[in-house]
Amino acid sequence: MGSKRSRLEIIYDILNMVRRNNNSIKPTPLLRYSNLSTQRFSMYIEELMEKGFIKEEEDKKKKKSIALTEKGHKYLAKYKSIITFIEDFDL
Repeated sequence: MGSKRSRLEIIYDILNMVRRNNNSIKPTPLLRYSNLSTQRFSMYIEELMEKGFIKEEEDKKKKKSIALTEKGHKYLAKYKSIITFIEDFDL
């Protein structure tokens, strides 16, 4: 059985999925991908919006989607640097 994902890994997974979908994804597919309960997913989305990592957008038909902000893009870059550092030094 695999180990549980850390909070930082979950945030990375959510933000990365948004980025991989041309920086716009509807909440339901993102929920499915995140592999979290609806309640935990909502908590993460709320926190990420409050901290300015993601934003909610509406199209002309009032359909909501989630997009990364500049801060979200920076998180992904820094996270990748940290993981590379950890791997380089076998930590």
